[in-house]
Amino acid sequence: MIDTTPWKWEHVWAALPDMLYAFVTVTLFVTILGSVIAAVLGLGIALLRKTVPGTVSAVITFVVDFIRMTPLVIQLLFPYFAFPHLDPLMIGVVVFGIHYASYMAEVYRAGIDAVPKGQWEAATALSMSRRRTWTAVVVPQAIRSTLPALGNYVISMFKETPFLTAITVIDMLGAAMTYGGQHFRSIEVVTLAGILFLIASYPTSLLIGRLEKRLAY
Repeated sequence: MIDTTPWKWEHVWAALPDMLYAFVTVTLFVTILGSVIAAVLGLGIALLRKTVPGTVSAVITFVVDFIRMTPLVIQLLFPYFAFPHLDPLMIGVVVFGIHYASYMAEVYRAGIDAVPKGQWEAATALSMSRRRTWTAVVVPQAIRSTLPALGNYVISMFKETPFLTAITVIDMLGAAMTYGGQHFRSIEVVTLAGILFLIASYPTSLLIGRLEKRLAY
């Protein structure tokens, strides 16, 4: 007989250990590594689009737009089925990194475009090389102005990790749903998953807000 009691705390405590384990080993793991890949690759893409010939830049732009306009789930499923010998967790890390790199590249590009023209002229007047101008003048200013937006994408990546269940990777929400299916109790574990996501993301959101205000001055 199915238990119809509205709420039972014992299911919260019973599911919590597995959910926390999945949170650390999958949700946080994918978010942290994926964010590093996205930040570095996104910056590289933005710099390439600004420095390579127009034809090459157009090709890069097309690839970036294609990634941005394709659902994340499809991007996860394609390598999962195309390369069945690869570790699904590593597929998730790489796909998340590449997917969000396409968004971060646009943020970096906007930051580069926002660097005042006078900064370029000053670098030229000081006889700085093109490479030195980019590394010492343009990129630091662009990154400084884009940090809040980049942080928001990290939070978005964190909240989209449940898509990993599409490639058999059990994240925190996946662990919750597994418990709910086994015990026919979903309300407790789904609520718990939402609370854990909130506990992890809300302080980060506040930090990003403070950072944005600080960098505005």
